[in-house]
Amino acid sequence: MAFEVQKSEIVYPGRAFTIRCDTVRLPDGRETRLDIVEHVGSVVILPLDADGRVLFVRQYRHATGLDLLELPAGTLEKGEAPETCARRELREETGMAAGRLEPLGGFFLAPGYSTEYMYVYLATELKVDPLEADADEFLSVERIPLAESLAMCERGEIPDAKSLAAFLLARKHLEE
Repeated sequence: MAFEVQKSEIVYPGRAFTIRCDTVRLPDGRETRLDIVEHVGSVVILPLDADGRVLFVRQYRHATGLDLLELPAGTLEKGEAPETCARRELREETGMAAGRLEPLGGFFLAPGYSTEYMYVYLATELKVDPLEADADEFLSVERIPLAESLAMCERGEIPDAKSLAAFLLARKHLEE
């Protein structure tokens, strides 16, 4: 289907993302306005320690009003390679470095309104190697056995889309 952009304007240039409004001609000739979140991209990491435990971070998410249990994740810096970002975010959020970082794939987080693409990594052979956390992040690390982590996903106890998608992409690697 051909959607032809007639006009595009930035309506909010933010720190983490930009919002633009596109006027688009639809395939049937009508026009509509679409609000788009432009995002540089991000990573989500599934860290698995030598004891078979997944390292989660628990943090308050103001948009939900809840403390959520999530896999470590973060936004790419301009021009940064996804693997570099994954290594940095893992150290910042969990205090651990990965001896082995395996790319598992990726996905669009919310393709109906955002350009954000998330790269997924499985991190193993973990060793202590912390980086200073971001100034606006207040989180704690929780280690949960893999089987319990998967059960929590199935019971709806992890309502974070990126974490659920990462577990799905890692499934065949985790079964080995």
